[in-house]
Amino acid sequence: MRGAAWPPRLLALLAAVPLLVWPAFLNRYPLLFSDTGAFLAQTVEPLMIWDKPWIYGPLLHLFHWERTLWAPLLAQGLVLSHLLWLTQRVLRGTATPAAHLLLAASLAALTALPWVAALLMPDVLAPVVVLALFLLGFAPPGRLSRGEALYLSVLAGLCIAAHLSHLPLALALLVLVALYARALWPVLQVAAPLLLAVLLLLGTNAVGHGRASLSPYGATFLLARLIGDGPAARTIAARCPASGWYLCGWAGRLPEDSDVFLWHPDSPVNRDAQGRSRFLGGMMLAEEARAIIGETLRREPFAVIRAGLGNAATQLLMAGVGDTLSRQALGDAVRPRLAQAFPPAELGAHDAAAQARDRLPALAAPFLWPHGPVLVLGALGLLAAWRRLARPGTLPEAERRLRLAFVLALLVGVSGNALATGALSKPHHRYQARIAWLMPFGVLLLALPGRGIPDTARARPSA
Repeated sequence: MRGAAWPPRLLALLAAVPLLVWPAFLNRYPLLFSDTGAFLAQTVEPLMIWDKPWIYGPLLHLFHWERTLWAPLLAQGLVLSHLLWLTQRVLRGTATPAAHLLLAASLAALTALPWVAALLMPDVLAPVVVLALFLLGFAPPGRLSRGEALYLSVLAGLCIAAHLSHLPLALALLVLVALYARALWPVLQVAAPLLLAVLLLLGTNAVGHGRASLSPYGATFLLARLIGDGPAARTIAARCPASGWYLCGWAGRLPEDSDVFLWHPDSPVNRDAQGRSRFLGGMMLAEEARAIIGETLRREPFAVIRAGLGNAATQLLMAGVGDTLSRQALGDAVRPRLAQAFPPAELGAHDAAAQARDRLPALAAPFLWPHGPVLVLGALGLLAAWRRLARPGTLPEAERRLRLAFVLALLVGVSGNALATGALSKPHHRYQARIAWLMPFGVLLLALPGRGIPDTARARPSA
């Protein structure tokens, strides 16, 4: 048995679950977002949503079976609890119930983690990608069993495929492992989940959309970002009306906000210049979007890069949970799916929840104030740990390299997430809140004493 004996370990893993999802109990129902309705529709209808991979919806269905959303919520909490346990064991050489509960309680009280874990959205899977790939790429021999490694590979593959922003995040971590480990096996360990995710996306899109593509209509999202930043709007103005593009009808009056461009009922995506409604306008625009993006990259490559980096920097500093709590954030897409397929008691529980009555922001406010200061301290602490661990001789070499790899994986994960979401979509607080808690978690875990790496493992570069 690695670390604690089986019964205390199981009790600690289970006891951490309510700590990690406690905002759901405050709300008296799992936290939901407008997009949760689309993920439910993926299996309740069933329906292939044009702008979402067909992954998270089936994962939800695996647990709810059209009975209750509490089951997938508790599953998310259990996955996170187990992942925190494995990370503790790999980094310290041992894991104890007391340390596990201390970490879970600290994260629950001081960070956005429980607010992310209590939300039924693929946001919760971004930090899972980071921790799972760290474990696969850097765990010393003997600290993960073969079964655990296989489980982490499948889990990471599903999590990478569940949201398109997780693909560049996983690729950045793969590059880190390749540069740092300097060995083939760790690279293969991390590449396998990425390959699984690619195959899942190609396969589901081939079946559901008739296109073996990672994102058949994703160009519409990038076009919205480039219009909001300005370069694509200038391209349209310069090339119209000669190009014959549909968006020529909107030249000079395109929305500057990418969310308005994508989702507002009167936007160019959803209503043409003559006022006619466009059903599935995002799908219809995708081919033209690819052409405009290509032309924009040829005309203003440096403007695109500059805007993307600026958005990433903005995203890096936005990490609040407030934009997921209100009745407005819940929207109107979830309730019809519950009414369609779930028991009346489940619909009643949804309607009685604080979020549905728009009381959750006020209930949450007293618990949110530590998040900002703790994030700042976590970031400073992680950077200080990087500086200290970068110097040979601070610890036995294998242990130093393992801890340095952990710090680098967290920093790459946090910054890579900001680049993927801010530059390719639009900065939103929830995009960074979902993963920024990894920084204070890293500092807390590094503060716990380690057992050291046996001599037999010290020759492994991946350690």
